Amino acid sequence: MTEVAVTVPLWAWAAVGAVIAVMLAVDVLLHRDNHVIDLREALLWSAVWIGAGLLFGLVVWWGLGGDPAIAYFSGYLLEKALSVDNVFVFALLFGYFQVPAGYQHKVLFWGVVGALVFRLLFILAGAELLERLTWAGFVLGAFLIWTGWRLAVRGKPDVDPERNVVVRLFRKLVPTDARYHGDRFTARVAGRRTATLLLVALVAIEATDVVFAIDSVAAILAITTNTFLVWTATAFAVLGLRSLYFCLAGLLRHFGYLRYGLAFLLAFAGLKLVLAETPMGKLPVWLTLAVVVLTLAISIGASLLAARRAPAG
Repeated sequence: MTEVAVTVPLWAWAAVGAVIAVMLAVDVLLHRDNHVIDLREALLWSAVWIGAGLLFGLVVWWGLGGDPAIAYFSGYLLEKALSVDNVFVFALLFGYFQVPAGYQHKVLFWGVVGALVFRLLFILAGAELLERLTWAGFVLGAFLIWTGWRLAVRGKPDVDPERNVVVRLFRKLVPTDARYHGDRFTARVAGRRTATLLLVALVAIEATDVVFAIDSVAAILAITTNTFLVWTATAFAVLGLRSLYFCLAGLLRHFGYLRYGLAFLLAFAGLKLVLAETPMGKLPVWLTLAVVVLTLAISIGASLLAARRAPAG
């Protein structure tokens, strides 16, 4: 992994947390009517979230220096790319539960809030493990290499909620009603408070995202173990996940080769972790950024080229 020797004061953490809270509050206020998100609105919000993430990277560059900024941008791009796989799975889950289009933003909003909490916990735990246990880099690196291989060969992921342990446990422990009650997560049915199908869909989203969180956090920790940079890169990438979903949910079939690019990046991150524990040492942050950008450019370009040629074939 790459060590970025910077000290971030507590007020900086608080300031970033406040900015994220304000942005989420604005998002809730503007979407309180549960309207269906069209492509134009999704593109606009995607531009807002991406702009916020890039702007924060410039703030890091100005306040902390070039190497921390490069580490931040590398982590941000990697998390943003990996989130495309989340979009594919979310689309399958929404289809399985037949979530009405007007309620999907609400489910994704609370899904993102949960994703931010889980990722922060994973980041703090993962950074501590890599700091204290010398062999943790080998284990985490091997896990990422295996994850990359699995992503490249698995085909469509299995997202059947009936086989999800968390969803099954939730349904066993919490009274549920297999219907929607507007946009409510709970409703009173036959005199008792029960979970609605919308809450079950949210639980499925959260449970699935935990698996993605483990992969993505491990990959970013291969870039830097500075918890502030990892957390902010992850947070700003995840914040745009909802708008990214509404932009890409219907276009995922055009990105057939992106999965192989993401698989390569996961394996590359794993290799970085392993090499960091050998005499070869840590790879420079600029090389990581170059590999991430080049891999995404090639895989997306190849996907779009194949999609253009498909009708003629």
